[in-house]
Amino acid sequence: MLYHLLTPLADEYIVFNLFNYITFRTGGAILTALFIGLAIGPMVIRTLKSLQGAGQPIRDDGPETHFKKAGTPTMGGVMILISVTFATFLWADLNNLFIWIALLVMVGFGLIGFGDDFLKLTKRNTKGLSGKLKLVCQFFIAVVATWGITLALPEKIATSVAVPFFKDFFIPLGIFFFLWAVLVMIGASNAVNLTDGLDGLAIVPVAIAAACFGLIAYLVGRVDFSTYLQIPYVPGTAELAIICGALVGGAMGFLWYNTPPAMIFMGDTGSLAMGGVLGAIAIMVKHELVLAIIGGLFVIETLSVIIQVASFKLTGKRVFKMAPLHHHFEKSGWSEPTVVIRFWIIAVVLALIGLSTLKLR
Repeated sequence: MLYHLLTPLADEYIVFNLFNYITFRTGGAILTALFIGLAIGPMVIRTLKSLQGAGQPIRDDGPETHFKKAGTPTMGGVMILISVTFATFLWADLNNLFIWIALLVMVGFGLIGFGDDFLKLTKRNTKGLSGKLKLVCQFFIAVVATWGITLALPEKIATSVAVPFFKDFFIPLGIFFFLWAVLVMIGASNAVNLTDGLDGLAIVPVAIAAACFGLIAYLVGRVDFSTYLQIPYVPGTAELAIICGALVGGAMGFLWYNTPPAMIFMGDTGSLAMGGVLGAIAIMVKHELVLAIIGGLFVIETLSVIIQVASFKLTGKRVFKMAPLHHHFEKSGWSEPTVVIRFWIIAVVLALIGLSTLKLR
């Protein structure tokens, strides 16, 4: 909005030329989302607490320390969605199709999560929407988003996957690109959802991944930087740095109230939305495989669940004391803050490894 209102005035008032710079607008998006999250946090917490009463249902088979969290309101992802959406509208170029696709995925997946959280609260159990229904809804949104992405991307690389560590090496998928893109978005969404089990555990790695992809989007969208780094050049994707910045700010605003002991949980409303939009952005900037590295913590958590389920079905034995992996360490005697901070460290290390792929070609 500000971009469209103020850049035409740059010829008369030089200060408005700042709005032509994506870096300036990204900084504005970070601060705007942060301040909105901090400002609306107390109101959202009070409202959700009054509406939800007993708060999010706690798993009976979970770590014993989690029972003291009973009464904590969920659906805190609403805070993130409001702050990120408003900041993006305020600072982004709204003529950019990539921005609208990212918002579609974030809000669409967020609504699915909202429905899931709502059913958990009204039914007073941890089940919510059926897994099949969630997947069908996610599939529909992801297909629509993928169709938009293929229209927005340059035709030469629209349905191909770029391979990190190699310059100009693409795997052409053709029509199967739709299946690939849907898998990335749904996989990322549910991976973040699985990771969201402890106070602050998921939101910081989400912010780290968003910051990394903000940088990647900016570099991929600049012909000079992409040529120098020998990474795919995708016109228009630099604008995605703004929604990535908004995600960082919104995540930090939410973290203010989600630090142990959490005053609010993000719920599926936030986790499904954040994971889905990260997956969509990774597809748009042609760095889907790098997302698996930068978001490696989410991958590890998901694999722990897959391994646990497969082992139990095939052998009747469990590999971990409890899955996802963070619960295994809780059951092993680690305190919740210890698990969270050590997982944050892992997320930082994986993010640095992922960013190194930009230069190692």
